Amino acid sequence: MAVPSRITISLPRGPVALGHAGPAAVAARRAVPRWRWSNPLRALVSLERVRLRPLRTAAGAGSARSPDAGPAPSGRTSLPYLTSTRRGRGPDDLPLQQPGTRRGARLPARAAAAAQPGRAQPPGPLGPAAPAFALSAPRRVGGGPELSQVRATIPPVSRWDEGPLVGRAEELGRLLAHVERAAGGRSTAALLAGDAGVGKTRLLDELSRRAAERGMRVLTGHCVDLGDVGLPYLPFVDLLRPVASDPELAPRARENPVLAGFVAGRPGPVVPVRLPDEAQDISRPLPNRAAPQPLDDGRLQLFESVAGLLCEIASSVPLLVVLEDLHWADRSSRDLLRYLLARFSDEPIAVVASYRADEMHRRHPLRPLLAELVRLPHVERIDVAPLPDAAVGELVRGLAAETGGIAENVVDDVVSRAEGNAFYAEELLAAGLHGEALPLALADVLMARVEQRSPAAQQVLRIAAVAGRRVRHEWVAALGELSPAELEQALAEAVHHHLLVVSDDGRYRFRHALLREAVLADLLPGERVRLHAAIAAYLAAEPGVGTAAERAHHARESNDLPGAFSASLEAAQAACAVGAPAEQLQHLEAALSLWQAVPDAAERSGRDHAALLLETAGAARAVGELHRAVALLRSALEVLGPEADPVLSARVHYTLAQAMVRVEDVAGAAYRESSAAMALVPAEPPSEVRTWAAATHARMGYMVGAFEEAEAAAAEALAAADALGLDAAWSDIAVTQMRSLPGADPARVKARLDEAWARARRSGDVDVEIRVLFNLATVAFEAGRIAEALDWTTTGTRRARDLGIEWSYYAAELRHLHVTALYVAGEWDTSLAEADMLARVPEMAAHVRTDGLLVLVGRGDPSARARLEWARSLVPKLGAHVLLDLLTSASHVDLAAWEGDARDAVDVARQASERLRRRWPEDHLGVLRIIGTALAAVGDAAATGRRDDDAHAVERWTSAGAELVGMARSAVEVYREHYGDTIGVEGLAWLARVEAEASRLEGASSVELWSASAEAFAFGHVYEEARSRWRLAEALLAAGDRAGAAEQAAAAHEVAVRLGARPLREAVEALVRRGRLDVGGVRVVDPAAVLTPREQSVLALLAQGRTNRQIGSELYISEKTASVHVSNILAKLGANGRTEAVAIAAARGLLAAS
Repeated sequence: MAVPSRITISLPRGPVALGHAGPAAVAARRAVPRWRWSNPLRALVSLERVRLRPLRTAAGAGSARSPDAGPAPSGRTSLPYLTSTRRGRGPDDLPLQQPGTRRGARLPARAAAAAQPGRAQPPGPLGPAAPAFALSAPRRVGGGPELSQVRATIPPVSRWDEGPLVGRAEELGRLLAHVERAAGGRSTAALLAGDAGVGKTRLLDELSRRAAERGMRVLTGHCVDLGDVGLPYLPFVDLLRPVASDPELAPRARENPVLAGFVAGRPGPVVPVRLPDEAQDISRPLPNRAAPQPLDDGRLQLFESVAGLLCEIASSVPLLVVLEDLHWADRSSRDLLRYLLARFSDEPIAVVASYRADEMHRRHPLRPLLAELVRLPHVERIDVAPLPDAAVGELVRGLAAETGGIAENVVDDVVSRAEGNAFYAEELLAAGLHGEALPLALADVLMARVEQRSPAAQQVLRIAAVAGRRVRHEWVAALGELSPAELEQALAEAVHHHLLVVSDDGRYRFRHALLREAVLADLLPGERVRLHAAIAAYLAAEPGVGTAAERAHHARESNDLPGAFSASLEAAQAACAVGAPAEQLQHLEAALSLWQAVPDAAERSGRDHAALLLETAGAARAVGELHRAVALLRSALEVLGPEADPVLSARVHYTLAQAMVRVEDVAGAAYRESSAAMALVPAEPPSEVRTWAAATHARMGYMVGAFEEAEAAAAEALAAADALGLDAAWSDIAVTQMRSLPGADPARVKARLDEAWARARRSGDVDVEIRVLFNLATVAFEAGRIAEALDWTTTGTRRARDLGIEWSYYAAELRHLHVTALYVAGEWDTSLAEADMLARVPEMAAHVRTDGLLVLVGRGDPSARARLEWARSLVPKLGAHVLLDLLTSASHVDLAAWEGDARDAVDVARQASERLRRRWPEDHLGVLRIIGTALAAVGDAAATGRRDDDAHAVERWTSAGAELVGMARSAVEVYREHYGDTIGVEGLAWLARVEAEASRLEGASSVELWSASAEAFAFGHVYEEARSRWRLAEALLAAGDRAGAAEQAAAAHEVAVRLGARPLREAVEALVRRGRLDVGGVRVVDPAAVLTPREQSVLALLAQGRTNRQIGSELYISEKTASVHVSNILAKLGANGRTEAVAIAAARGLLAAS
């Protein structure tokens, strides 16, 4: 079928004029209070509709068409032309100047300067004067003549947007400071906030120019306003497009399938590889693969690829990334920006993003992101306030000087009305230079500039305003119904009068968004609808020139609901392919909203209403909006009704079960939904839907403790998957079964997981393969086979990297487990390095930085306190991440124990235990670690009370300790009641620690119990084994076994030195000194002889209960220095903690002076 090169819009006979306001309209406008016009946006919103009236064709009224254009086609006319409301003055009367050479002013379609020599040029609508501008190389548009035969005669004018930068020294200085920091190798970011027209773009232009002069590379991306629909990652596609022309970076970017689309201008598919049938059924959930992650289905891979490319660019030259108009950014772009600003740390990259502050209403989607970003240490918000009157006057005089000056009373009038808005001042000046009264409102000013242009130029501006994005030349040619000569002249006129500018990619855009908004506001509703319809028709006829999202937008705006419905579904599919689930959900919900209004919706979409609801729910789950997913799935059940297709109903039920258990945490309700799914589809013959229904029911059964029913469902699902050849499903179900059965035979678990790995590799489903590898590593870790676990984590991480999914959910969890296993194995340097490296990936930061916190606390690093506060702030926000709560609470209690703060340790242990018990009533064994560590501080406090003969303190701490021991024992009893006797190797070790610490509460540390604790941790937990041996040494010394105590102390000391565990090393050395033990490498010194005067001052404050911060404040030293002094005092006195140090000092008379 032939594709039309031009789309015609028929209008009523007779030219009409838009934008002319009669006396009544002018009077009404002037009656509006001036405050309504002080904000440019209010002026545009409040702009009243003007009337449509026929053009006067009498002499002196002005012709609507160029003399060269010929008569209007019979029976119709093209889009209405605008005429100037200033009679007797046409565009040719304006004072014009030769333009400069700014790139935005160049002609987009310049013909070869070799128009036929000697041929007279037509005068055109702007008059015959002025030198000609060469048009573009030969090109045909709509069958017209060669453009090389057409020459424009557009006189030049001044460039208002290249005027002097005045009144912005402070803002520019702060922006340049970010550039300097980036040039020095530190990542930094600025958020530039200001009202529309206040001068943000001008500031960014100047910043970019200076950064480029400094040798930085500048990449700029623009966000655009496309109504309620989004174009995923548009600003990043825009800023990365120049990479395509870089000879070094382009080949490497194209090798990455994720980045290839960005470099080419269209982001490509990023979703992980899936089975063919699954790819066709994106709503089908998979058991244990439906957990909503902040970044899923390849987005983390995409984000990290973009971050890696920017870092690679910055590795050779410092980089400035500029994002304009962030208030229009799509959600995926906002997520990517959040990721990058959290990701960058020590790369020479500066990111500057601008947004309209006056757009930030309470529910604007950018507001939460801004609040989050400004909390990052390297992000600064810079407000661009209105210019002071003096600066506006300087700006106006500087611009007017280019045209021969201006009367001072006009300057004063412009300054008064501009109210500090630079763009308003420039437009007022543009209107006022011609000796006419200045209009009252910004909208009047902008439309006065438009109305001065020729009818053809006004027509081009209307098309560009409705098109929305930067507009290609071909769009305007197809929609404008102008001859090639008229088109080139109209575009050249709009460009040279600074209404349109030309981007680097050859597209047209309005010089300022406010100008576009003014033109849009001036359109009548019918005209706007017709233009949207024309653009939608053009995009449908030319699929390669736009996107489905744009076509959906224009179809909706033109009331073409069937077209909008179909385009929304196409846009959703495209968003899914590029890893933009937020936009996918947006488009699917737009299609859902039109379902009842489109009679043939089912035929157009190829699915029924319930299937579309199910698909939309899948998108909602992918983006993390689980409440929305549940609501959509319940709507699907209502739409289906009791007589619906049982297969589809079963799918909805088991999908709802998986969503409910995540969002509502109601396992019983989810179990009922999976039961309903099972009842709808028979077991025989085996079917894929029944297989997944059984798999889901097994999972829900395990969760509610219905193990027999769950086992039966799992067995059925495995048999059906085997019969149907669904290897990936078999592997996934096998993992669920093996990880859900308490007390399963380790050999059986290992054999089943090995088979699952083989089947997953055979199926080609990489998601399942990596999940199996993660579980192989987890099983080994939980069994205490730490070296084997590290082998599996290394294998899994390498495999995920080879498959290109190293940041998928289970691949990321593998890396986290790798960090944890390294910590347990005593590879602290490697663990901390891995944790800090992975923490630069924002989605990994919470967990791995907390793993790193364990090392910092164990080493007594002063930075541990700050990292702990950061981790604690995340716990309420990430309540679903139980591991984060466990690690944070354990680190907090450990830090409190080493600092001798028993009260803090007990409080944290109580609160964490209650949180874990509420979340997992039957399985909260994690409290064992927290309580076992807290009891160390409680035992020390009770021992100090005995030494001081403080019966009240002894009673208090003995009672608190007994309470904690009871909580730990209760957790074990509850677990065993529900899941059997086995609590795992690490669980047994921490239970042994709790029992050993309990013996200290009564004052007689048990050698037997501490020996059991040391042996329990000997499975491979190097640090905790050493800590148990230190306490065992104490118990042996108290029992009179000095040789045994020395042996255990030496073993603990060797590990502490190797790990760099300063608190443990000092505690062991204090024990050796106190007991005069013969341990190599530990020197016994009389503490009274070596306390310095400063340490004596610190000791006196310790005796008053001061914290390190309070000590530092009173002695005018830093908190870190105070901590060092306290540690030295503990070591010299041989004390285990601060309280014991004070007791020892008092006993030895060291506190007599104070």
